[in-house]
Amino acid sequence: MSDRRSVDAGPHTETGADDPVHRARAYLLGAAEPPAPALVAFVARYGPVEAAERVRRGAVPDPVAQETEARRGTDRSERDFARAEEAGYRLLTPEDDEWPAWPLLSLDVATGRGAEGVAPPLALWVRGTARLDEAVDGAVAVVGARAATEYGEHTAAELAHGLVTEGIGVFSGAAYGIDGAAHRGALAAGGPTVAVLGCGLDAGYPAGHVGLLNRVAERGAVVSEYPPGAPPARHRFLVRNRLLAALTAGTVVVEAGKRSGARNTSSTAGALGKVVMAVPGPVGSATSVGCHDLIRDAYATLVGSVSDVLDTVGRLGEPRADPSAPRPRRPTDDLGPQALRVHEALGERRGRSPDEVAEESGVPLARVRAVLPELELSGLAERCETGWRLAAGVPDRVKSSGRVAGKGESHPRSR
Repeated sequence: MSDRRSVDAGPHTETGADDPVHRARAYLLGAAEPPAPALVAFVARYGPVEAAERVRRGAVPDPVAQETEARRGTDRSERDFARAEEAGYRLLTPEDDEWPAWPLLSLDVATGRGAEGVAPPLALWVRGTARLDEAVDGAVAVVGARAATEYGEHTAAELAHGLVTEGIGVFSGAAYGIDGAAHRGALAAGGPTVAVLGCGLDAGYPAGHVGLLNRVAERGAVVSEYPPGAPPARHRFLVRNRLLAALTAGTVVVEAGKRSGARNTSSTAGALGKVVMAVPGPVGSATSVGCHDLIRDAYATLVGSVSDVLDTVGRLGEPRADPSAPRPRRPTDDLGPQALRVHEALGERRGRSPDEVAEESGVPLARVRAVLPELELSGLAERCETGWRLAAGVPDRVKSSGRVAGKGESHPRSR
């Protein structure tokens, strides 16, 4: 019989305190600072219950002892479950049906290949109504600088809103700046959105986003591998980033400095084989330097819209756009170089003589006289009282050409 626990699709308040597997994993979460690759491998070998007992006794190999020595004598799991029950958290473990096993497998694979600092979590504390295994399906992480610009926050919110509208979940880290804008954009579209923290769920960090995190929990979930009461720390946010990268199909960096946590997340995503995307910004903006570096070094795909993100990430079971598919054609696509120059020399309103067209286009007069009737037959030009002009119904194409207007004619873009 399977020991995996079935979880309802509705709001979850069961903490798992009565289950020995959950109690063991709760203890192990507090016994070692994540990521703890030796302990994770030890648990995989002996199972969480036996592994927890061996850790308590110190009957473990040296690598595990080094990760657990400082805390193995302190078991706060009972306190953690009491706090979780009071606050409505639950402990999610690999033995639960809700565990996002497939996306987290990338951490196991990367660790097996020798990557450092990307060991999978032993368990996750979760607050919120969403099932995590469903929330991760095709989700995208939207991350970026804390000291974001107005442009960056607007872009992050628009991307998140558009992704949720398209049925894509948005993950971020709940920090100030880009992260907060992404969560707000997702919530404005009705969610879901998931915040992954680098501290305990009850840390109230950042203080200015407590209300935002409450709304995230109402529509989605707030997740952390750190026990209740764990304070925020710089190294914990960097460790947290591997979960953001692993739980999502791709990561979009909206703004990032030369060195930033957002770039750390994108680097981890790349190491895990996930898609990395970056939004370009003003060339002189310090908050876009990291994005530009990622794009320049071909480490990230440039994206500027929701459709760009969807095309880059793709969706399981849905074909991506075929780059070889024919693109929309313009009426002038079949014109030769000289015919195109003659066409570009025509005005929209006032007709021009063949001599004027030849002078404007630099095409010999004899050739102009031959091309003009051909353009008329193609519906691209027409003869009028004052000469030749563009045929009615083609001004949009002319306005997109960017040509310099001739004498006596205002520039099409200025109208």
